[in-house]
Amino acid sequence: MSGTGQISSAGGETGHESAPSALPEVGETGLSDAEVARQVAQGNVNALDTQTSRSLGQIVRENVFTLFNAIIFAAMVLVLLTGQWKDAVFGLVIIINSGIGVFTEMRAKHTLDKLSILVASRSLVRRGGRDIEIEHEQIVLGDLLWLRSGEQVPADATIVRTWGLELDESMLTGESRTVKKGEGAEVYSGSNATSGMALVRVDAVGEHGYAARLTAKAKVYKKTVSDLSRGINTILKVMTVVVIPLCILLVASQIRTVGGWQVALSTGAWRAAIVSAVAGVVGMIPEGLVLLTSLNFAIAAMRLARQHTLVQELESVETLARVDALNLDKTGTITDGGIVFDQVVMLGGAGDGDGESGTEAEALQALYDLSNEESPNGTGAAVLKALGLRNIAARPVDARVPFSSARKWSAIVRDGDVWTMGAPEMLLSAFAGENLEAKDLATRHANQGMRVLLLARARGAAAAGGAQAFADDPTLVPTSRPVALVLCREHIRDDAEETLAWFRQQGVRCRVISGDSPATVGAIAKNVRLTGDRDPVAMDARDLPGDTKELARVLENVDVLGRVLPEQKKAIVVALHEGGKTVAMTGDGVNDALALKEADLGIAMGNAAPATKAVAQVVLVDSKFSHLPSVVARGRQVMANMERVSSLFLVKTVYSALISLGVVCTFVPYPYLPRHITYIGALTIGMPAFILALAHNTRRYIPGFLGRVVRFALPGGIAVALSVLLAEWLLPGLMGWDLSRAGDLLKLRDVCATIVFVLGVLVLASVARPLKSWRGALVAVFAAAGLAGMFVPLVSSFFELRFLRGWDLAATFAVLALAIVIFAGIQSIAGMLGRLRASLRRRSKVNKA
Repeated sequence: MSGTGQISSAGGETGHESAPSALPEVGETGLSDAEVARQVAQGNVNALDTQTSRSLGQIVRENVFTLFNAIIFAAMVLVLLTGQWKDAVFGLVIIINSGIGVFTEMRAKHTLDKLSILVASRSLVRRGGRDIEIEHEQIVLGDLLWLRSGEQVPADATIVRTWGLELDESMLTGESRTVKKGEGAEVYSGSNATSGMALVRVDAVGEHGYAARLTAKAKVYKKTVSDLSRGINTILKVMTVVVIPLCILLVASQIRTVGGWQVALSTGAWRAAIVSAVAGVVGMIPEGLVLLTSLNFAIAAMRLARQHTLVQELESVETLARVDALNLDKTGTITDGGIVFDQVVMLGGAGDGDGESGTEAEALQALYDLSNEESPNGTGAAVLKALGLRNIAARPVDARVPFSSARKWSAIVRDGDVWTMGAPEMLLSAFAGENLEAKDLATRHANQGMRVLLLARARGAAAAGGAQAFADDPTLVPTSRPVALVLCREHIRDDAEETLAWFRQQGVRCRVISGDSPATVGAIAKNVRLTGDRDPVAMDARDLPGDTKELARVLENVDVLGRVLPEQKKAIVVALHEGGKTVAMTGDGVNDALALKEADLGIAMGNAAPATKAVAQVVLVDSKFSHLPSVVARGRQVMANMERVSSLFLVKTVYSALISLGVVCTFVPYPYLPRHITYIGALTIGMPAFILALAHNTRRYIPGFLGRVVRFALPGGIAVALSVLLAEWLLPGLMGWDLSRAGDLLKLRDVCATIVFVLGVLVLASVARPLKSWRGALVAVFAAAGLAGMFVPLVSSFFELRFLRGWDLAATFAVLALAIVIFAGIQSIAGMLGRLRASLRRRSKVNKA
């Protein structure tokens, strides 16, 4: 039958009958329609569950129902119950922050839902003696399946018949060479047929397949938790313990200041008491820091996207700053997977004239014709391209023996001579004589990372029996003489050496981990100067210890690992974690997916398998290794700047907690309103912090983020709290204010808000240093904006800001002067304590040494 006809396969699926003329005649008939229907009914079909382990509802719950949101929401509801909606604007941060989190993780979910290493394509199966084209999801257990060159294996199977099938299993094993498969051999889903054809019987389908099992391990969603987020969560947990009892005490103290519960309920004064208590609670929660962290991560991700770098989890941006161990996959990272012809090395005087082996011109012509097969492999294509540039063209041959991975050689016959090209060890073992020169040179070049082929010639070897007789029963001719070595190499990315040098300068330890031989990988690592001036130490992964701690010890002295299995790549990451390292892992094959998942930061190339890209936090879309330095630099900028601005937010947390404690202990009205702290926080913390967080900063990550932030925040927070409380306690008596009268209470709150604003500007100035640059102008602009807001009717009315006059103004300046003195004094004491602490630490190190 020359045409195609549509037929129905069992299970209600529709297939297309293939033209049998394109396939070999076989006696196997395959499954009957009834057998297919039975397998479908039992669920033995090649379908995969495409859902991640987390639903939309789970993602929303995890981002909305957080400790941070609970505190802010409860405070907002309390304020709204009083009818003072202007004091509840702080609650908007819940919507913005939750929205960013949901959007980010929905992107991750969408990526994971598409996770499959199998290319969506149609497969050719043999059922009931007919060849039918179906979707690969319709394949059932026991099906006879045709595998042809260029196709991806859709399900695990065993070969029944083969016609020279060769598979590329690099996406599964990391081994870059193709593998010849014979009858009875197993083939795994995710492999690619590079040449030949086979009829196979399906052994495993769907989730039971090798590729599906790898995918399932990588498919479990793993939330990246950054050091910054961990520090913020620690602050929130501590503040929760403080906030709840302090909030209760604040409400009780504020009710007492208005005359007790009976008076508060009868007069409505309870509303003001609640608002005052919320002012203390909101000030203690660094809500702006949580929001700024999410925004800063998002902006960093957008900047990286312009450099063709996709960040799939926002918090992974900060992880970039902490990386100190980088595991590199050779193929696809240092090399691009392509083969490049290097040179031809003539042997034994060949090429000098018409000697026994022939001239170099004859050798090059034979090399071209040997490579000029119908479907040349990567090495053959590289040879053809290079020799074609030398104007060498194809010449007729009398017979040809195509290259085979099983034979490891190919041959042509011309004018009775047999020219052979193949693996040196295979050819030399069959040739007469010791051929020491060829053996030594082949070994030397192989140890330098070259792919070495031997070109040999047997004069007149096919003259007696004829060229076709030799091709029909190909064997190596013992009288062949080595003519030349053909040297090819994997194409190393142009930017690899420069990129690795940058990582060395930044103190990041790079290791190359590959499925190829240690000698080959080690030679490539040496060529790109992986370890600088010293030679890299290479090791066969088959010799690695199984114990994690012992493995961690061995890895300290190893730079290159070859023959690494997918499970070993993951074990290597675990061992580096055992040694306290923050690990980044690059890769492009399915064999890298588990290690990328285990690493602190998984980085996939743009041409990687879909499964690998889906589990990676960062994808280099254009597969350029040279983007990695800018990726790490962006992470360091985020971390260094966020540490700088985190201090601003924690100062507010410290002084809010101390002021609340003072109010509770002395039963005085709260010194300012929630809207006051919203206004002051926006101008002295929120907006300037956002700008400072985007500034250029290349400082390397230094452990101890939370400790440094707290040590900076404590002096400033104590100074603000002490200044405000002194004003609260002293001014009413000095000025004759009666705080039970609304007018006098408003005056006190205006003074206290002014103190908080001025000292907030001083804190901003200390964080923004050096002030001689644009940073000084930033501080001046926001200070001026805060002052100007008092004279804008809409702003002053909404935030209840008033400019005091007369003696009230004089009293304000007096307490401001005192506050500045207190601030300077506490900062000086903190500086002296810091220097003393550093001195004691240095002395301790000297004593230990």
